[in-house]
This record gives sequence, C-alpha cells and structure tokens, in this order.
Amino acid sequence: MLALFDLDGTLTRYDTLWPYLSGFLRQHPARVRRVPRLLPALLRYALGRADRGELKSAALRAVMGGCTRAQIDAWTACFVTRLLRDGLLEDARAALEAHRRAGDTLALLSASPDLYVPAIARALGFAETLCTGVKWDADRLEGGLTTANRRGAEKARCVQALRLRYPQLPVVAYANAASDLEHLALAERATLVNGSWRARRAAARAMIPCLTWR
Repeated sequence: MLALFDLDGTLTRYDTLWPYLSGFLRQHPARVRRVPRLLPALLRYALGRADRGELKSAALRAVMGGCTRAQIDAWTACFVTRLLRDGLLEDARAALEAHRRAGDTLALLSASPDLYVPAIARALGFAETLCTGVKWDADRLEGGLTTANRRGAEKARCVQALRLRYPQLPVVAYANAASDLEHLALAERATLVNGSWRARRAAARAMIPCLTWR
C-alpha cells in the first residue's frame, strides 16, 4: 500500500510556512526591514490578481531572498527539530507508525516549499516527498518557484504520477483541507483529517470519511 500524507494540519498542529519564515526573521532581525516588499503581492492576492503560489514566492523573496544555503540550512535544521518535538499531532504519529509497521510505502505530499519539507520527510522516514520547489541562484536563494504550487489540482497530478511509479500499490491518503478533496478522491481509501466545517461538508458529499486527530 502507498500511504500518502499531507503535512500542514494533517501531520502538524499548524501550517508550517509562516512559522518557518517568522522564526528565520527572529534569528536575522535585520531582515525585518525587507518585509514591506511583500505588500504588493499581498494586495494583488487580496484583489484576486495573484494566486497562492505567487504570494508564497513573494514571501520567500522578501524574508529569505539572497541568503546562502548555509544560513537557510542551519535554520531549517533548528526548525525541523522543534517541529518534530512540539508540532506533530500524536494521532498522526500513530497513523504513520501503523503504516510503517505494516510495511507500506510512505509518501509526503505538501504545498510547502522544499526548503524544509524534505528534511521533515527524512526525519519521519518517508520514501517519497513531493512539495513545491524553490529556485536558487548558485548558492543563494532566489525565491521563485521551480514547480507548480503543490495545491488543489496539482496535488491530484502528483497522485497520478505516484500511481505510475507504484502501479501495484493501492493508495490510502490523509489530508485536511477542502482543496485536498480532489486528490483524496483518487485514493482507494481516503480520510479528511481535522477539516473545517466547509471541508467536512464537501467530504461528506464525496463520501470521504472524516476524523479528528489530536
């Protein structure tokens, strides 16, 4: 079986990107003066003229653009250590371990960036990691996206790609958002975890069961 987990709100207690960026700012307070660079993208997003991928890229550029791999890797190691210690849902850990004991192939699928998602995946023993790619300029972070933002229909395309790689394995999938229902519907067994009222209602229409993980 291929056990497919979302990250933010499914394995973790909270979305990870903004804590990652704000924690980096606390370590590098001089970069706070760059944050206003994000305002034009925020305005475009509020007006419906920019999507989540553009906003994500703008945030990465504003907060971390131009930083070296060494600077970012050092913060990532600290962030991941704290997240694994304090930020994972215990029920998510239990589900992950149950699939591991069953010998299932573990895959992590997230819209969060590859600055830290692969490190989380390695620490938790995932065999596959699919997340949003971020552009570098040699040794310094540029911040543009090298892949589509791994959300909504893009997650469904990722599931289809995984099926081609593991054609013999049925898919069991866990995710938390209404935007995840498209890829959950592709799984032989799917569960909406900690969904909002709107997400649970849509899941019920799609006959996808819902659970609360703590």
